[in-house]
Amino acid sequence: MRLLMQQQPLAGEVPRFFQLILQQDLLGGWTLTRESGLIGGKTQWKREVYLERDQAQAAFEKARDQQLKRGFLVMFAQGAEAPR
Repeated sequence: MRLLMQQQPLAGEVPRFFQLILQQDLLGGWTLTRESGLIGGKTQWKREVYLERDQAQAAFEKARDQQLKRGFLVMFAQGAEAPR
């Protein structure tokens, strides 16, 4: 599952983005990758590993909801269970 969000920039500013990727690893666990930063500039990566899909899904939804509250808009959603 993948979600790309973008914040509307003020005049003359570079837009900020936030990306969430949730995928199953080879050992049956789940990895949640968060990437954020300026489009075309510096980015930050963070990876979290979960043993259960439900825990990973809850973390994905919590991160998504936090960014929506900060004014990010969903630009792209991919996956069989793409978030609303």
